[in-house]
Amino acid sequence: MTFKNQFYELLRTRKSIRKYTDKPVDRLMVERILKAAMEAPSGKNRQNWRFVVLTGEKKNEYLEYSQKSWQGIKDILKKRLKPSLYEFTERFFYTLGGAPVVVLCYSNNDETEKKLTSIGSVYMAIQNLNLAAVAEGLGACTMGAPLEIKDELDAFIDVKELMGEDNTELLCAVTLGWPDHDPPKAKRQSENRVFWL
Repeated sequence: MTFKNQFYELLRTRKSIRKYTDKPVDRLMVERILKAAMEAPSGKNRQNWRFVVLTGEKKNEYLEYSQKSWQGIKDILKKRLKPSLYEFTERFFYTLGGAPVVVLCYSNNDETEKKLTSIGSVYMAIQNLNLAAVAEGLGACTMGAPLEIKDELDAFIDVKELMGEDNTELLCAVTLGWPDHDPPKAKRQSENRVFWL
């Protein structure tokens, strides 16, 4: 398979994984994945991404916050998901599917850069993170629900003390682990998504 074909296969096979085996993920593998994340482009080359890796007891403590974040989105999802998928998603928020690693993804915003550019730069790094996880054989799930309780999460990790910076904003969390299911990938929609002039 050529490099080009491998690349498109990597994109095609990426999907959100919400159930993991109990096999631990090697720290060096997580470091490789985060290094790949930081290969992303960024506005004014600020490389303003910040990643907080939760494992072990700290990850277990985070479960309480994951459960709380579910409260902010459950009513919306109840209207959008069929009952079995809703129940599966709720279980995921209460257990994180047994994921051994959670990465909290932050943007260090600065008045010298437009906020949306700063945030966009970090999301490009998060996409790299997702693809690197697939390349390593891991599963990942990017979650926006932690934004429902971002002030509490900032206090949980003591973000200002940890990073020594102001204007650092939580964008999402990503679970990482060895997949324990192979869910179908939602059909990609192309209608009314691309416009040529």
